[in-house]
Amino acid sequence: MKQKIISIIYASFIIFIAASVIYFPQTVLSASKRGLEMWAGVVFPSLLPFFIVAELFIAFGVVHFIGVLCEPFMRPLFNVPGVGGFVWVMGMASGYPSGAKFTARLRQEGQLSQIEAERLVSFTNSSNPLFIIGAVAIGFFHDQQLGILLALTHYISNFFVGICMRFYKKNEREHYIREPFSIKRAFQKLHQTRMKDKRPFGKILGDAVIHSIQTLLLIGGFIILFSVLINIIQEVKLALFFSHFIGVILNFADLPKELAIPVLSGLFEITLGAHEIALVEKSSMLMKAIVMSFILAFNGMSVQAQVASILAETDIRFRPYFFARLIHGLISCIVVIVLFQPIYQQKSAIHTFSQQGVNYLESSLDLLQATGIPLTLMALVIYFFLMFQQKN
Repeated sequence: MKQKIISIIYASFIIFIAASVIYFPQTVLSASKRGLEMWAGVVFPSLLPFFIVAELFIAFGVVHFIGVLCEPFMRPLFNVPGVGGFVWVMGMASGYPSGAKFTARLRQEGQLSQIEAERLVSFTNSSNPLFIIGAVAIGFFHDQQLGILLALTHYISNFFVGICMRFYKKNEREHYIREPFSIKRAFQKLHQTRMKDKRPFGKILGDAVIHSIQTLLLIGGFIILFSVLINIIQEVKLALFFSHFIGVILNFADLPKELAIPVLSGLFEITLGAHEIALVEKSSMLMKAIVMSFILAFNGMSVQAQVASILAETDIRFRPYFFARLIHGLISCIVVIVLFQPIYQQKSAIHTFSQQGVNYLESSLDLLQATGIPLTLMALVIYFFLMFQQKN
């Protein structure tokens, strides 16, 4: 009976989406176009190099090398192997869903157990500085210092999420040998891994490009889908219905109810939510920072759907990741309140120190938006060429 009800719910939802697409063709078209532009102009060109490099790192044993070096602090802090250090850094540098992608890849390689992978993905799938400072803070709020506050809040609270999740399934002990720090042993691991992979360099490079672009095509589909969904929800006035419940929660947390609809948008798609939060006038910057930090930590349903799809290729369960997002959201709200006075309002020393980095991120985002679509088209041409070569 339960499965029959679920089948009816699924069918009803799909019929509702299909009917909405037919009834609101202009809304769907504009939403699809906006999602496609964001994917082709920013997401694809910014993530593709990281994905390809990560695949090459795994193939040539660099991840094993990093794992041996990071083991002495990754195991005591987060109860994951040293290779988690590679995922952590790459996840912060490239942004979501990279942490999930790299964790799933290492799980498929057998370098992580199921429990270790579930711990690792819970705190490594974070936003990147380019998006937080460049797109959100400067692009929507026109406030560089807010970007520094949000970035620090995001990564500090994510660190505490990792500390909390180290106790996840702590009674299920994994069998591992604690070995001392050794550069020689790290090089030996690197060499052994490279020798095991019998593929020639050209084949390794081609596979890295193909696997990376396939993942990015999947991500692009989710971005466009959720861009359409949030616009349909707004068109049929469901957003107003759900915003009443969010308004009650905001009122309980002493936050202005005007943020209810922007929060709902952000829970579906971060970029749209950030844009709407920035436009709210009846709210202080502290209130906006609290809500924005929660949305960045929660990831949005769009990113969570991407993560769920990536993890579905492995035995890594999605539930611990979702639970960690709620923890991350709560911790980030506390951290942003603590850091707001020293980081945002007292701008002198920190502002001067970070100005150069902020300017670099801003110029990088401008360059990406200017060249992103041509780079995406060129990469897709290479992808189809490599796929054609493989089939022949």
